[in-house]
Amino acid sequence: MKSVDSASLQEYVGQPMGKSEWFQIDQGRINAFADATLDHQYIHVNPEMAKQTPFGGTIAHGFLTLSLLPYLQEQMADLVVPAGMKMGMNYGFDKIRFLAPVKTGAKVRASGVLKEVVEKKPGQFLFSFEYTVEIEGEDKPALIADWLVMYFI
Repeated sequence: MKSVDSASLQEYVGQPMGKSEWFQIDQGRINAFADATLDHQYIHVNPEMAKQTPFGGTIAHGFLTLSLLPYLQEQMADLVVPAGMKMGMNYGFDKIRFLAPVKTGAKVRASGVLKEVVEKKPGQFLFSFEYTVEIEGEDKPALIADWLVMYFI
């Protein structure tokens, strides 16, 4: 993670921030997510029934994969944040596209680009990131998301 003086933040717009480590999504995590969200659709939690689907087995919830972004983001060596940051807060998403299912046992990792930085108020910077979550060994990414984060200094 790079802590950058607020006057220099614009220099990092358009720059890649590196990649996270690979993270495996196992059935236990999928089941825990299903319990937390009350989404127990069989394609996620019933391996026997899920064998009958085009996926051949259970798959992670798209929102589970999306929810890993904060964890994956923190691992990026070139993630840019304002110097003196007190906290970051999820501001929302401009776009999310779930492009490919993440099969149980698959590994995912994220890469990102800083798209825009806007100082909304003194000491409050709205960052727009584009993240791609790829699946190890797959051509198509699991998702692409434009994520907004407000940083407070």
